[in-house]
Amino acid sequence: MSSFSWPVRVYWEDTDGGGVVYYANYLKFLERARTEWLRSCGFSQQALAQDPGIIFAVVNLRIQYKRPARLDDELLVSCEAHSQGAAAIRFAQRIARRVPAVSAPAQTLAEAEVKVACVDAGTFRPKRLPSFLMNALVAPEPH
Repeated sequence: MSSFSWPVRVYWEDTDGGGVVYYANYLKFLERARTEWLRSCGFSQQALAQDPGIIFAVVNLRIQYKRPARLDDELLVSCEAHSQGAAAIRFAQRIARRVPAVSAPAQTLAEAEVKVACVDAGTFRPKRLPSFLMNALVAPEPH
């Protein structure tokens, strides 16, 4: 599957006293991009929790911070989803600063790999990914 990107602006609430994004807030940016990826595939987490009764839980996370994001920066958070077995999705994610110059490449600020497990919304036991979601993982994105 090709990469999905979601724009994020850094607000005061995202930063520490020095105007630099607090390290844990990068995880929020990553989560939002995964949620918007799912939405772009036509699924809402709230609807999936109702029928077929599944939710996603982060079971593993690796992140490498490379450069700081700062107040008012425009970021682009990307994610690339891959199935990992019958009940998990692995996301390769990147947070980059959008550079105003048209020809300048975005500056990578952080890279992460996130594994989420599909679990039953009532019991929190692992549950197979529904076939419609597995199809979304292997289907090419619409242009």
